[in-house]
Amino acid sequence: MPATLTDQKRTAIAEKLADIKAIQNLIIDSEQEFLSQCSDDHLRRRLEDMLEDDQKNLDIVETAITQYGIQAEPKPTVQEFVSQAKNTLSSSRLSMYEKIAQHELLKHGQVMSGLVVHKAAQIVGQDVEAAIAPLNTVNFENRAHQEQLKGMLEYLGTLELTGQEPQQGLWARVQDAVAAATGIVGSAVTQTSDKESADVIDLLFMDHQKARTLISEIRNADNEDQIKALFGQLYKDLMVHAKAEEAVVYPAVQPFYGNEDTQELYDETVEVESVLNELKAMPSTGDQFMAKLKELKAMLGHHIRGEESTMFAAIRKNMSSEEQQQLGMQFKESKQSLQSQM
Repeated sequence: MPATLTDQKRTAIAEKLADIKAIQNLIIDSEQEFLSQCSDDHLRRRLEDMLEDDQKNLDIVETAITQYGIQAEPKPTVQEFVSQAKNTLSSSRLSMYEKIAQHELLKHGQVMSGLVVHKAAQIVGQDVEAAIAPLNTVNFENRAHQEQLKGMLEYLGTLELTGQEPQQGLWARVQDAVAAATGIVGSAVTQTSDKESADVIDLLFMDHQKARTLISEIRNADNEDQIKALFGQLYKDLMVHAKAEEAVVYPAVQPFYGNEDTQELYDETVEVESVLNELKAMPSTGDQFMAKLKELKAMLGHHIRGEESTMFAAIRKNMSSEEQQQLGMQFKESKQSLQSQM
């Protein structure tokens, strides 16, 4: 039975959300500072993508706070920490490696704060859980950013110690990043309960994060062969994901999610498939391909945010854990069949 929230507890959750917002602003300020100091093109592109994500995620955090309904100030200790961190990260005393290392810790802290608020929401009631549901997107992107930052640290650390780049190159962690961002076993973000198998929300989350990671890798790839290989994987993953959703997930949620909202999801997947086919027909180098890929990223971002906030909340509210696991199994089986066909 959900716990009854006292005014004190409600204020505590509101304060935690304010802390998350304060740290998110610090993250954005730090990335802007890094960009002003960075001359390496590969690092700059990664940081620019990360900054774009984090500016969007600040809007999501603010939306969650508004939906929760209580405005609060960050804890004095958090305010003091933010002030000190700004001074430290802008200092010339630290190398870029040391600054990125501190930044990776900030990302980890955001993941854990988001998880704590999500866990609290599960305990105190569905109204709170629905309000903070958009934070799940922020949690997953911060987790993916951690993997990218580890790649930067390997590169910068080796460069600072030896004056030379690592033998494997700057982005040899691509597959590790994809695996870590999408892996469900052992992940603090995805392990929301002691389930025997993944439910449909887990599986959709993993697909979403893998697509985000692959798009980032394509935008930052070094040569045409890498772009072709990565886009081939993205194309297959998204086409299978979209068709499995259309066949299994959307019909299951339509009775409680509503005809209009469900139809919007169908329409968006058709648009995604269309843009994917446009990209497939283009040469994989040049500004036109990258501009269309950026269009796909924005389109997916809108679609994913809609699913991860309102649709996921509707699933949690209207389907039991067993029903969610069963739908997850059907979704996975549909994907397996589609993958075999492709």
